[in-house]
Amino acid sequence: MTSEKKTAEYSVEKELLRWGNFFTAWTKPEPEVNQTPREAIWRKNKATVWYYKAPVKKYDVPLFLVYSLVNQPFILDLAEGNSMIEAYIQNGFDVYLLDCGKPGYEDKEMTADDFITEYIQRGVQRALRHSGAEDITVVGYCLGGTIAAMYAAIAEEPIRNLVLTVSPIDFKTVPFFDQWANVLRRGEVSFDELFDAIGLLPARSIKAGMRMVTNPIYYSPYLSLLNKAYSEEYIQKWKRINKWTNGHIPFTAACMKQLMNDLGKYNKLADGGLIIAGKKAELSNITANLLVVSTDLDRLVLKDQNIRVADLVSSEDKTFTVVNGGHTTLATNGELPSFLADWLPERSKPLENGHAAGDTE
Repeated sequence: MTSEKKTAEYSVEKELLRWGNFFTAWTKPEPEVNQTPREAIWRKNKATVWYYKAPVKKYDVPLFLVYSLVNQPFILDLAEGNSMIEAYIQNGFDVYLLDCGKPGYEDKEMTADDFITEYIQRGVQRALRHSGAEDITVVGYCLGGTIAAMYAAIAEEPIRNLVLTVSPIDFKTVPFFDQWANVLRRGEVSFDELFDAIGLLPARSIKAGMRMVTNPIYYSPYLSLLNKAYSEEYIQKWKRINKWTNGHIPFTAACMKQLMNDLGKYNKLADGGLIIAGKKAELSNITANLLVVSTDLDRLVLKDQNIRVADLVSSEDKTFTVVNGGHTTLATNGELPSFLADWLPERSKPLENGHAAGDTE
């Protein structure tokens, strides 16, 4: 490359803009999230079920989204053109989102049973009444998918489709703290008394734990910002994702204690023996059409943690797929990925002239 070409590619103005935007990005107001129009149709304690109406409804089976309990669900609705919820409704699906809110110390006794029966199950019941639909699609993301699978294993509600996206189900293999996991399984250590004493794991502890797993030395996102700070569009997107990344929420110790023992120690969801609200939560109880999604670059949830699900359920229609991307790729994409765009409509009762296909008046 000639020196003349190098000079031509270098822009003083662009460099000044890049560095200026990088240093001023921290003082600018936070960009808005949750911009897709929505309506609260049900509340309980800190939890809310939000309804997103499709501009043109094309399918008679609504979606019920369950996100992780350690992060806020606005990652599903970052901004116009960068929102999974927007993509769903633009493709003709009515959407219901369960937002569990931020638990406080007064919620310290809430277990996984409570989240499943008092929030997910009652939220699904409300969504079915609100929509008038005969059945529903439950879509779980990350730990929300784990909880959603536990719910589906005891559900009496008509779940037509179950989608588990980067959701750990089989804890025989863990991608981190494997030595701690082995010690826990052998019964050489117990965290029960610690959890009982703490009551509520604060958000900063959840954040620290996630950092240890994903980015112990957390600087690469800031290098990415510096590299593309000349783009205001990129800055806004980066700030939204950074807001979500740093926006962990507290976790009730009673729930963490139950999940660590039932899943981490005894692997009851995959191997059997899980009891939720007095009912046997066996994966074999699930008969819904099943789609299990893993990503090849995920460091939090490995393929080995959900590949067995298809073998354990009683569903006749079941699919396991691995797609390119990381842990949040499918949550932040502004359009439906091709495998979901093909899979979901075929199983959601397409409407014809305002009526479900095959229906008669």
